Amino acid sequence: MNFDENMSPFQNRACGFCHMPYAGFSGPIPSVNLTMVAYPGSFEFRAGKRTAQRYTYAPNFPVLNFNKTQQAFFGGNFWDSRATGYLLGSPDAEQAQHPPVDTQEHALPDTACIAFRLSTAVYRPLFETVWGTGSLDIKFPHETETICDTPGGASIFGTDTMPIKLTPEDRTIANNVFDHWGNSLDQFEASTDVSAFSSKFDEYLAFLAGVAGATNPMTPDEIAGYNLFKGKGNCNSCHLDGRSTAPTPPPPDGTAPNSTDTGVTASTAPLFTCFGSANLGLPLNPRDAIYYQNKPDFYGFTANPDGFGFRDLGLGSFLRGVAAPNPNSDWTQFAPTSDGQMQTSTARNVAMAPPACGSTEAPGPYFQKEFFHNGYIKSLKQLVHFYNTRDVYPFPVTSGHCPAGTIEKVNCWPMPEVKNNLDMTVGKLGLTDTEENQIVAFLQTLTDGFVTPYPDINTFTGTCTTCNPATDPNCSPSRQGNGSLIPTPPLPPCGSDICGVAPVPSPPIP
Repeated sequence: MNFDENMSPFQNRACGFCHMPYAGFSGPIPSVNLTMVAYPGSFEFRAGKRTAQRYTYAPNFPVLNFNKTQQAFFGGNFWDSRATGYLLGSPDAEQAQHPPVDTQEHALPDTACIAFRLSTAVYRPLFETVWGTGSLDIKFPHETETICDTPGGASIFGTDTMPIKLTPEDRTIANNVFDHWGNSLDQFEASTDVSAFSSKFDEYLAFLAGVAGATNPMTPDEIAGYNLFKGKGNCNSCHLDGRSTAPTPPPPDGTAPNSTDTGVTASTAPLFTCFGSANLGLPLNPRDAIYYQNKPDFYGFTANPDGFGFRDLGLGSFLRGVAAPNPNSDWTQFAPTSDGQMQTSTARNVAMAPPACGSTEAPGPYFQKEFFHNGYIKSLKQLVHFYNTRDVYPFPVTSGHCPAGTIEKVNCWPMPEVKNNLDMTVGKLGLTDTEENQIVAFLQTLTDGFVTPYPDINTFTGTCTTCNPATDPNCSPSRQGNGSLIPTPPLPPCGSDICGVAPVPSPPIP
């Protein structure tokens, strides 16, 4: 099902279009990662607003919950946690249900289209073996094919999200099929074909645990990077590694954790996430395709009437019911304190790239990835440098307008898209250039496929990127992708359908 393109109106989009094994089941097309950020949907003049998150270890996220002690949300799937897991008991299974009927992705106009397409799939017998004989026996109206061939949001449907007119009995069966679609994909993603725990770091943990036959595969730089990750870099305060976060010595010795971790290993299979959310202060990325979908398309659908008045408030928008229905009205009050927050992804497989490319870092050959929710960051070096220096080189400008004499992403960070609720545990870590590189080296040890080969890792058919530092000033991990920067236009105020929904952001978001 993950690779079945029939699950879209034009039979040209599968889940795998945005999630391929060689990229850790995240964005698989370098040119998209470099430019438009979100992937084009079945109707190719539409695209989403965020990067494609990795499947790997997504099934481990718990059902979304609010922790009253910490006054924070944990769990769910998607950048904004809107796949809560309330219905199916699994955020990952619920996440798999969203793209098929998202107007910007597969764009099926009715959840029953999944059952309709599965009923003619070559693997129908396997589906019925798993979910029961006759589980796809539905009497579909004669116009079902025409309906399912039309993208969701088309003006012909009006506001009807169930244009396939089924009997109550058949609608119940179709709903069950849709749930089983999510359950099936969740089990695939939870399997060792996707979430393998087979990285170099896993071998290192086995070595530390005294597992027979395990050896220490880590280089000195990788070990140094790990010590920084759980110490001075403070990375493991959110990307939990199963150990303690080294404490901060009192001033004047340091303003970030920079002592030695003496904790005892608490997990031999750490997930490198806290399941929470944070606003890291990423600048607005004017390359994001969502800003340019502000007029009706061929089907009369307008994805983003606000244009550049769109602001991605992440978890805050979901809690207001803007991005998706909020299943718990008690949560709505926390929207203002959640604005700008995005899910803390696992650090596992953040560096996964096709073996032929070897790396995500210039000069290459490398595989161009995109990082964080809006793809603003284009290399792991930039990612670590952002955490390290966000508050060292802040400028009150938007992307593409750094002052003369500065270099964007090197010694100029444009202002955050959302200034509310900034995470202040990062931004001024005091890491040296060498220490940043050592953390990158450690992150690369979290790529699965070291202990045993990662399934289908060699399916990349594109071309790896190379550049020449002697002729290209952006041919370095620090400046990677800067040749594709464009100036942010003057920004109108945040749309009232986003920032005007109660409880409104506080302070107001311009």
